[in-house]
Amino acid sequence: MMRILLWHGYLLGGTGSNVYTRMLAREWSRAGHDVVVLSQEPDPGRYDIGLATALRPDVGGLLPTFIIDRYEGYEVRRVQDCTRAELDRWVEANASVLRDLLPADVVFTNHVLLGGPVGAATGAPFAVKAHGSELEYSMRGNAELSAWGAEALATARATFVGSGHIRTVLEEVCGHVRDVIEVPPGVDVDEWAPEPRELALAALLDQAANDPPNPGNGEERLPDEGNADRLRHFLETEQPVVVYFGKLIEQKGVHVLLEAMRGIDARLVVVGFGPERCALERQAAERGVGALFTGPLEHRHLRHLLALADACVVPSVFPEAFGMVAAEAAAAGCPPLVARHSGLAEVAAGLEARYPAEARHLAAFDSGDAVDLHRRLAELLTLPHPERELVRAAAREAVVERWSWAGVSRRLLQPFT
Repeated sequence: MMRILLWHGYLLGGTGSNVYTRMLAREWSRAGHDVVVLSQEPDPGRYDIGLATALRPDVGGLLPTFIIDRYEGYEVRRVQDCTRAELDRWVEANASVLRDLLPADVVFTNHVLLGGPVGAATGAPFAVKAHGSELEYSMRGNAELSAWGAEALATARATFVGSGHIRTVLEEVCGHVRDVIEVPPGVDVDEWAPEPRELALAALLDQAANDPPNPGNGEERLPDEGNADRLRHFLETEQPVVVYFGKLIEQKGVHVLLEAMRGIDARLVVVGFGPERCALERQAAERGVGALFTGPLEHRHLRHLLALADACVVPSVFPEAFGMVAAEAAAAGCPPLVARHSGLAEVAAGLEARYPAEARHLAAFDSGDAVDLHRRLAELLTLPHPERELVRAAAREAVVERWSWAGVSRRLLQPFT
């Protein structure tokens, strides 16, 4: 058994690194390790973190981020917009809590910045997981931040990357980094699993009926008010269902998907929040795309929505560390169609290796190309039933074989055993 201090500077729900953190807490604690997870999550009881203990360091109200989002109770600023003195104080506020919890076999931190400096300031053996967002949104082109990240990683026992793409980006931003280990993120293959459409729809509507109130959709981080009825009416037709889930920001390429959906006989469910929502809703209406915007949904909704969907499109136009959305959809038996670049291309390659030869061209499209996406998506949605079922099964098999959380969590501890 190991004692593991798992540090993350943000929440435990919503985006990729948040989910990554809570899944590691769950898997490591289930494996018998003594795990303490430290984050800014105000309500960790909402999530399954296994037997891990959850703590919330007092960071004085400042939250340095890579993209501006709203976090209740915090002054949110991009890392590059904070002074070094402010960042040093923030790092020390976290590191001091970790030091009080020592000894530990490993301190595992997330993001090169600010996880690297936090880990280094503990004086304990530590590893850093580079997620990509910090590298692309805050560090790239900023010599001071890049040098700080490189300095911190030089003292780490290991630096983990989720894909070959992020290994390359890390090298571009921080220079040569020693002891870089590639371990892809994991997928909960028990939670994300195929279901018959009727059962999946009933379960989705049941989960939506239990959502908290959100009058006037005033809280963008909660599901839209009345989603149960909205989803029921929207999904009652026999048309194929396409899903997008993720942030509603320009870099995610939802505008490309909406352009590609023109003329396709299908319905689109757009899940997520962000500053581009209103513009995207207008674009959908102008192009005659039947689209339902739901606001953010949790895994308890998404596992059922993806199980009943016919395709999940990941149209990002900005580099992605790993195609977690695509892998989760595939695990649920929903064939993903992803932009072929960065970490998404690596997920596409894994799917193509399992797909029937005649369907391998339906895993990815040329990035930013709405015409190419339209052509491939239309073909995917009109596959004859036997061929469609083969693709769904192959997508699931690829994830179970390559990206289950149990195997990922074990591989992350190997440098310390």
